[in-house]
Amino acid sequence: MPVRGIHPPVARAVAAAAGLALCGAVLALPARASVIDDPVGTSADDAAIDLRALGSYETGLFDESAAEVVAHHGGSQRLFSVNAYAGEVTVLDVAAPASPTKLFALRTAGVAADDGSTVPAGAVANSVTVRADGLVAVAVESDPKTDAGWLVFFDAAADGAALGAVRVGALPDMVTITPDGARAVVADEGEPDDDYTVDPEGDVAVVELPDGVAAPSQDAVRIADFHAYEADGALPDGVRVFAGIAGVDHPVSRNLEPEYVAVSADSATAYAVLQEANAVAVVDLAAAEVTEIWPLGAKDFSVEGQGIDPSDKDGGIDIRTIPVQGLYMPDGINAYTAGGETYLVTANEGDAREWGDYEEPVRVEDLGEDGVAPLCEGSPVAGLTADEDLGRLDVSRASGLRADGTCYEEVFAFGGRSFSIWTTDGEQVFDSGDDFERITAEVAPENFNSDHGESSFESRSDAKGPEPENMAIGEVDGRTYAFVGLERVGGIMVYDVTDPARAELVQYVNNRDFSVSAEDAIDDGADAAVTVAAAGDLGPEGLAFIAAEDSPTGEPALAVGNEVSGSTTLYAIDGPPATEVPARGVLSDDNAHDGVRGGDYTVSVDLWWGQNATQVRLLENGEVVATRHLVDASPSAQHVDFDLTGRTDGTYTYTCELVNAAGTTECRDHRVKVTDAAPAAPKLSHDNHDKDGTYTVSADLWWGTNATSWTLLEDGEQVATGELTDATPSAQHVEVPVAGREPGRYTYRIMFANDLGETTSKKLAVRVK
Repeated sequence: MPVRGIHPPVARAVAAAAGLALCGAVLALPARASVIDDPVGTSADDAAIDLRALGSYETGLFDESAAEVVAHHGGSQRLFSVNAYAGEVTVLDVAAPASPTKLFALRTAGVAADDGSTVPAGAVANSVTVRADGLVAVAVESDPKTDAGWLVFFDAAADGAALGAVRVGALPDMVTITPDGARAVVADEGEPDDDYTVDPEGDVAVVELPDGVAAPSQDAVRIADFHAYEADGALPDGVRVFAGIAGVDHPVSRNLEPEYVAVSADSATAYAVLQEANAVAVVDLAAAEVTEIWPLGAKDFSVEGQGIDPSDKDGGIDIRTIPVQGLYMPDGINAYTAGGETYLVTANEGDAREWGDYEEPVRVEDLGEDGVAPLCEGSPVAGLTADEDLGRLDVSRASGLRADGTCYEEVFAFGGRSFSIWTTDGEQVFDSGDDFERITAEVAPENFNSDHGESSFESRSDAKGPEPENMAIGEVDGRTYAFVGLERVGGIMVYDVTDPARAELVQYVNNRDFSVSAEDAIDDGADAAVTVAAAGDLGPEGLAFIAAEDSPTGEPALAVGNEVSGSTTLYAIDGPPATEVPARGVLSDDNAHDGVRGGDYTVSVDLWWGQNATQVRLLENGEVVATRHLVDASPSAQHVDFDLTGRTDGTYTYTCELVNAAGTTECRDHRVKVTDAAPAAPKLSHDNHDKDGTYTVSADLWWGTNATSWTLLEDGEQVATGELTDATPSAQHVEVPVAGREPGRYTYRIMFANDLGETTSKKLAVRVK
């Protein structure tokens, strides 16, 4: 499908001004936010929607998992973002989505559960979901993680106090609520400890929820386990069960680790990804029973259109077919309905088992060394083990062995570097093939297969490439779209999946500035918060689609939690990119509205009707001083306020540029004259009417630009100083008591100052007899 650049180049702002204005669905961006002016990306020529970053909340933390899973509640316009670093859920006010604001955090430590347990201080929030009525469920792993975890419940619209908790399985890694709101479904991963000495069972918890916003009781929890698959031959061929701890009971159940859950539209069936096992478990929710497990199989990288770039040492971008299989091993899974049938969508990340002394990955060039079986004679891979070929590719030591274990007949890499669509019987109807690598190579060739923490070239080619992590599904104007996050190189791939067998690329957009290599800069001593804000979104982890009826803009939106940059970013989902340039905007200002032409004022841009802009830039004396990202709601009016401060006396010429995909429209010049930047002149007086040595010197600024500090001089020497509150143009008054003065004549002056200047009063003489 033909693709094109999504946005014209945009000059970077040389300064930013704070401020927010809203008119209809129009948004303004705050001063410091990781929204990139010129994102990397491309769109199909016939794209019906346009995904654009609007605003971001930043934790200022780098590579600390400070933003992961996200969930939105339309009734309160709150966004819930899991901060695993702090072990809590950040609650954001997104009523103005261009400037998300933290309200508080949902903390789970110390919450008493209905089974008599208490969530310990070291517990970590892993996932969050919210029901339409505001019932929030947070999945919390215990400390240690191999113990049973909890679901902790909150009211989305309240102040953060917990409603209660129930106990579920070990390491609850993901929670979702069924479409009918009746049940919470939890993927209890049951991951082993780091030493691989304790490995709890994996399972799926099914929790019956109350009708109102309240916590359920412990007897509402049922566990769908894998015990039925322990017997020989019970597990279908192709479901990977390997390694493990010798001598334990239920070894299969301990090896199957649910990662993510999707639920059918009728709320009857859940589908849990068993990532390392490369399989999907089917759960009857009414019975809380695993009824089926089916393997996902492998992707044949030797098929044209399904190739990969397998080496980070091949000297350049080389996406090609190779005689290797790719284990899909998805992380995220979602479900949607098309033609009355349920389909499953998977983000085929790939994930190796690495616990204790066991490490599943091995490079192709190391097969046959250190006790690892070699390639079988005649293997098509045997002659391709050089670094520039397949030698550096990570493959599984647990898959592909001949039955006698003596050599590898096939080699299996981790992940599909793609997303797939499946029937509920496990039949694949679509895979995106080599799209992700091909598209990212076209739009960001110097950072092809980059890592997330640093801007690099090909550093991930030998591993899992772009590494699709998760996805959200949503409907816009009668079409169904999949929004797939790429964990390593970054960005969101958008596909129209209305026809599951004929999914089509719509857009790729990456809110990342590759010129800022965050890890390198921080290692060199740069401030982490400033650096990640400049770098943009790194490591998209969790995505949530926000339908138009729930969105604060009235238009569909997407929320993304970015694990490495710690940012939670909201995207507008516009209609087709504009084919007409924006209408002309009109500039105005409020300087002198209070009678004072001071150095702090607001310049406004109004587009009264016509084709909207998706971005507006304000220029001051020919230089860009601020940029805002807008929602296109043509032909509604658009209004943006730019709050400007610190202008000294002089004349400033403003213009603006309204930008959309079709081009740029300039505003006419608008001039602002500043004459009162420094404080107005104060007037001194005294009350020494009896002319003794004790009196008060007073200063009054009757109107005009206020001061923020004052200094009193007596005979040219400073004798007192203080601070003032700026409430321009209100009057300001200072009184300074003076005592113990000998007979004589004293001369006073007072200086009023602010950041833009200082003004000194006329002299005041006081005689003491």
